Order: sequence, then C-alpha cells, then structure tokens
Amino acid sequence: MSWKKTDILMDTIRHYSGFPATGVSLRQMVQFGERPSTGTLFRASQFLSEELPIRLAHRVQELGDLPDGLNEMPSIKKVQDWYAQSFEEITTLPRPQLSKDVRDRLMKPAKQTGRQSKILAEATKNPSVANGQYTSSPWQNGNGNGSHEKKGSARRYFATVEDTEDWPPELHDYNQRFAQTLNHIKRRHDSVVTTVAQGILEYKRKRQRMQIDNNIQSFLDRFYMSRIGIRMLIGQHIALTDQSHHKDPTYVGIICTKTNVRDLAQEAIENARFVCEDHYGLFDAPKVQLVCPPNLNFMYVPGHLSHMLFETLKNSLRAVVETHGQDKEDFPVTKVVVAEGKEDITIKISDEGGGIPRSAIPLVWTYMYTTVDTTPSLDPDFDKSDFKAPMAGFGYGLPISRLYARYFGGDLKLISMEGYGTDVYLHLNRLSSSSEPLQ
Repeated sequence: MSWKKTDILMDTIRHYSGFPATGVSLRQMVQFGERPSTGTLFRASQFLSEELPIRLAHRVQELGDLPDGLNEMPSIKKVQDWYAQSFEEITTLPRPQLSKDVRDRLMKPAKQTGRQSKILAEATKNPSVANGQYTSSPWQNGNGNGSHEKKGSARRYFATVEDTEDWPPELHDYNQRFAQTLNHIKRRHDSVVTTVAQGILEYKRKRQRMQIDNNIQSFLDRFYMSRIGIRMLIGQHIALTDQSHHKDPTYVGIICTKTNVRDLAQEAIENARFVCEDHYGLFDAPKVQLVCPPNLNFMYVPGHLSHMLFETLKNSLRAVVETHGQDKEDFPVTKVVVAEGKEDITIKISDEGGGIPRSAIPLVWTYMYTTVDTTPSLDPDFDKSDFKAPMAGFGYGLPISRLYARYFGGDLKLISMEGYGTDVYLHLNRLSSSSEPLQ
C-alpha cells in the first residue's frame, strides 16, 4: 500500500519545525554509551524520539520551501515524503505505560565519581564554520521563534541511569521496537544523497542551467550536514542497542575510542587503488606512500574517516592517471602524511596530478561540479556500498567529505599548484568535545 501524507501530519511537522535542534558532541555520545543498560537506553530513546522528529521536520519544511520550482521536482518530492514518513513512524510509535516508581528511577542519574562536570566541558567552537552556517532550522540563522528556545534546552542526550534493579520488560520491548523503527528509517534513507542529486539534475535540465546558484549550494550543505547528524544519532543508537556483536572494548556504538589512523589510511589506499585499476583497466595503479606514526589513535567514527580518505585519494589517483596518461610506465607517487598536534590530527594528501587552475578552485566545493566530461548515470543503489562508487562521481566527493570533517570540528582544505599537483589537508579535531554544527 502506498503511503500518503495527511494534512494533520503536515500540521504536526510544521509545529515541530519551530523547535531548535540540540547538538551532541562525540564525547557526550561516548560518555553515555559506555555501559548502556535498559534504563539508559530507554532514556536515550526518549531523547531521540524528541530530537529526531525535530530534525526531520526541519528538512520536510525546507524541502517544501525550496525556491524556483526546485521543490516541485519529482525526486525532491520523493525525498520529502521519506522524511515525512520517518517523522510519522517515530512520533506514532506507542510508548510503554510506566509506573510512577519506574519513571522516578529513570530520572535519577547514575552516581558519577565526581567527574561529570569536568568531562562534559563546554563544546569547542570549530574555527572553520561560521555561526549558524549549517543550522538545522530552515528559517535561516535568525531564531525567530524565541518562545520555543527554552523548551529545547531541557533535552539532554547525556544521561546515565542507575542500574541496580531490574527494569520492567516493557522497557526492554520498547527499546527493541524503537531500534527496529530506526533501522527501518535508516534503510529508507540510504539513497537520499543520490535521489537529491537526481532532483538537482531534473531541475538543471528543466531550467537549462549549467551551474547551481549559492542558495541551492548552501541548502545542499545544510541538508547533507543535517543528514550526517541524523544518521550519526540513528547509527549510534542502533549499535548501542545491539552491542552484543561488538565485543570490541574500544567501540562505543559506531565510535571507536582508539581509531587507528594508519590502519584506516592503509585500507583506504588499497580501496582507492583497486577502484582506479578497475576503472582505467590498469595493471598497477599509481603508488601511494604513507608516512604515519604506527600507533596513532584517537576517538573518532572510523566510517567517517574511511569515507573522507577514500574520496580524496580517489580524486588524486584519477588526476595522476588523467594527467600522465593511462599507458605511462610508472606514475609519480602520491604521498599521504599524517601529523599529530595537540588539537588536530592532520592528514595531507599530495599528488602530482597537474593541479587545478585557481579560478576553478571554488567550483571544487560545489555539488554536481565534476571535471569528468560525462556525469555517470545515477544508480539508485550507488551509495549503499563504497565499491560501486564510480571512479569519478558527480562531484560529490569533496563537498561531502568536507561536511564530514566539519561535523566533528575539523575541516578539509585544498591547495593547488596548476601544472604540478594538489595538496589536500584533512584536519580532524581530537578534542572530541566539538558539538555538531546544527544549532
């Protein structure tokens, strides 16, 4: 049966979209997830059952208000419906009836050994992001809804519950149902990136535009940043609920407290070279030299880091092959250098792929800009697995990688020498107290 959105649902969404998002820091997520009990998970699901609808509602509103007929494109409408449907599923999931006694116990925080105030320090500001640049609320940067402000601030992600007694079985059941709902939603949204890209293509064809303007560009930045945040919260919660298969003590959900940079870089290099050989039919892709301290660990989401490294390396290898010709005997070596500072871990990827003219640098950060002559057709299953990733996509690799970097307080910068090559600097924040830039 096909799903239809009702007026009542759209009214509810409008109401929710007036509330601000609550940003969460990496450290809060780890603090919280160290020993998720039934009670603690229930508190987390309570936070998410309020926070996710707000974020989803922001997106439904913004997709509906896109200018210049972009909101009328079939693919954009489809994505808007996915968000509205997910909103409905979370808000209508029946909650358990709890006795006063259980409710009181849920509100009683676990005894911390006096560390709490120190650990949850103020979020550090990301110098790369302007205030309100990625704000989740569709009403640009001005919170014209002061009356809602207070309500939003009461929601806290971080809350560990004392876990001495047994919890009633309906709490456990609800936790499982909630996690299943999230899983279902996550799958529904798997191909959002490519579907929105498809919508932009539909719009460009209809309007006969080559380039998209700044408004659409900053909408896409906000939209994809918000998607990273929503998927992070959902993925984290599913993994915490299902920690049985993760016996690895260094993992809290999908966050690894000891992410090994060298291992991930090595793996990304192999993947990128494999895709390059496959794409160009090469016997041996350009070599990549890795300079990295062997046991450099920090707290991060390995999936995010792998994604950024793979995308940037793929770009470098492509530039090297295209510049030097596919039949060259030995290509110049691309270097990956990892340095560890007090605030940041920085990864520099230097290629000799001929560089980019200075006038084209701003275009590198625009969506749908690609140096490839023909944009590959968008396979709807494309972003389900990295290996279907075309060697050169539709100009999404760099802008989305930069969002991943900025999401946890880092940045991605590019410096080029036309006629020689390009250096990409990936800054990763190691203070882990940087909050999502969605407020």
